[in-house]
Amino acid sequence: MIRTLVAGLGNMGLSHALAYESSPEFQIVGLVNRSTPDLPAALRDHAVECDFAGALARLKPDLVSIATYTDSHADLAVAAMEAGAHVFVEKPLATTVADAQRVVDCAVANGRKLVVGYILRHHPSWQRLIAEARALGGPYVFRLNLNQQSSGPTWEVHKALMQTTPPIVDCGVHYVDVMCQITDAPPVEVRGMGLRLSDEIAPEMYNYGQFQVLFADGSVGWYEAGWGPMMSDTAFFVKDVVSPKGAVSIRMAEDARSDDIDTHTRTATLRLHRVGTGSEDISMAGEPGHQQLCEAEAAFVARAITEDLDLSRHMQDAVASLAVCLAADESVRSGAPVKL
Repeated sequence: MIRTLVAGLGNMGLSHALAYESSPEFQIVGLVNRSTPDLPAALRDHAVECDFAGALARLKPDLVSIATYTDSHADLAVAAMEAGAHVFVEKPLATTVADAQRVVDCAVANGRKLVVGYILRHHPSWQRLIAEARALGGPYVFRLNLNQQSSGPTWEVHKALMQTTPPIVDCGVHYVDVMCQITDAPPVEVRGMGLRLSDEIAPEMYNYGQFQVLFADGSVGWYEAGWGPMMSDTAFFVKDVVSPKGAVSIRMAEDARSDDIDTHTRTATLRLHRVGTGSEDISMAGEPGHQQLCEAEAAFVARAITEDLDLSRHMQDAVASLAVCLAADESVRSGAPVKL
């Protein structure tokens, strides 16, 4: 069994911990969090401590799962790998490209597996969307967004995240990763803009943003993300890929809500449109929910370790998608396009 230390017990950290707890391939040896959370019943036999370095040195885990705030990802991941552990780390990998590359270089130098939490890569519906889009052929137009009308505890989480990471970076890495998987062409330019819509966040931060990406093959992409109680729940989920030969889109269920975490991954229906032959709706009934996706991601981590999978492309893609989103943030703040 893979002896696992889990650091960070927020929404995603708890989901990952539950995935490890339910799998015969993992054994949780420790939980680390800055505060004492209300653990679900399945995890209450595990003690929670706040000293990551102490737990790492004492427990000597095979795997460290990191789901803390983004600004701590790089240092915790490097410490874990230098201590001999493999690492799963939630996206974004870091707050700078240099730190992200530092983590990748550490994994290579120490012969450790580094898996970044790109959960959509383990989702059968998103795998199908990528395959169908690639079959149509480029160049492509990508139209993607994820706005969340958050309030109460969810808004508090979003405000905490925005102490270091704007929405277009935190969520955007998922969707830039999808764009890059479809086109395979390198991104060459990013143009961004954003707006602070709440006085509850720092003056230098913005809770709404959008950016455009230009690719070397002529493809263009648009991504939009906003968090907060002021966000509209109309057209909050747009997932659309267009090519000269047609389009493939995700269609949400009529009762989908922007504040439901499963909405962020659930697809309901894919609509495949081909020029000259019409459109076809592909049902995605029975697709996995959020917790099942975390379990699929855990299974991939286990395979990466036990089967010695080559994660070179996985790590390169994580750095590349982060670089685009950080360039978008730079463009928002400078008001100028950023060449890549």
